[in-house]
Amino acid sequence: MMSKIMWMSSQLLLKRNLNVFYQSKYVPVSVVSLTLSRIYCSKAMKEISPVTSIEKNFKDKEFVVELNRNTSKKESSSNKKYVFAILGILLTLGGTYIVIEFGKPDDASGISLWKRYLMKLWQQIEDFTVFIQEPSREKLLPDPLMYPYYQPPYTLVLEFTDVLVHPDWTYKTGWRFKKRPGLDYLLENLVGFYEIVVFTAEPGMTIFPVIEALDPKNLISYKLVRDSTHFIDGHHVKNLDKLNRDLKKVIVIDWNSQSVQFHPDNHLNIPRWRGENEDEALIDLTSFLKTIALTEIDDVRDVLRFYKQYDEPLKEFRNKQKEYFDKKDQLPEKPRQSIKTVFDYIM
Repeated sequence: MMSKIMWMSSQLLLKRNLNVFYQSKYVPVSVVSLTLSRIYCSKAMKEISPVTSIEKNFKDKEFVVELNRNTSKKESSSNKKYVFAILGILLTLGGTYIVIEFGKPDDASGISLWKRYLMKLWQQIEDFTVFIQEPSREKLLPDPLMYPYYQPPYTLVLEFTDVLVHPDWTYKTGWRFKKRPGLDYLLENLVGFYEIVVFTAEPGMTIFPVIEALDPKNLISYKLVRDSTHFIDGHHVKNLDKLNRDLKKVIVIDWNSQSVQFHPDNHLNIPRWRGENEDEALIDLTSFLKTIALTEIDDVRDVLRFYKQYDEPLKEFRNKQKEYFDKKDQLPEKPRQSIKTVFDYIM
């Protein structure tokens, strides 16, 4: 009777230890199962080891598994050291090659060889910096056309992003470009009066296919992209001095004044378009620009300076235009004089 009680108590203790070690994050189930199978398959139940020895056996197993994990961590750390060592060697060799290959001195002066190499390398770095910061060429546009070819009297420079189109990206569709209302109206009404140029800081591989889709009639004369800008203090600036055009006849349309900081008098600010369908800014802009062309303004900067004092220059132009046509009976009869009088009034 006593032996039976001891045997039952040993089974209960064994099950308790089983539950503990099944939940252990170190001991795999196969180790525990193997140990239990050996215990239950034994024919001599009297020779069952005491509970303390069983617990000791499990603790030994746990220690072995944990030790193996620590060993694998040490091996992983050692592998990382080897990887970093190899990277360090490659970087050292690569840097040495760059210094030797791109830092070859042009002349043999009295300066030490290594110093000459470093000086030449520094010069190469400065040249590359200039290449990145400044426009890729001195003349961004070709020379104006000469007679008998027709050259429009004015040049209109348009920003691409949020002036002509609004880019939108979603995970499902990727990039999509929404055309601003009135864009076709602007291009078709100003062609002939203006040489239309798209000038943006966007890369060419992004905007060229979009412009081809927006302008199937090729009303846009030229497209200037990021490599034509001047990079200063984190901004891509449009340097109109390199445009190869008379600045008295150049108008830049942009919502960002930083992009035209070299020539603020040539800039007309319009609201940034976020994709609203009710937008009418390009309609008002067309009327404004067409009025300048028809009145043959000699220096457009005078007109732009006047409207720069208003927060919304196009809205102010529309109000003045409406106010004038309410008094149109006072206009002279000659058409040309009438047009000039219109612009004199709205200025």
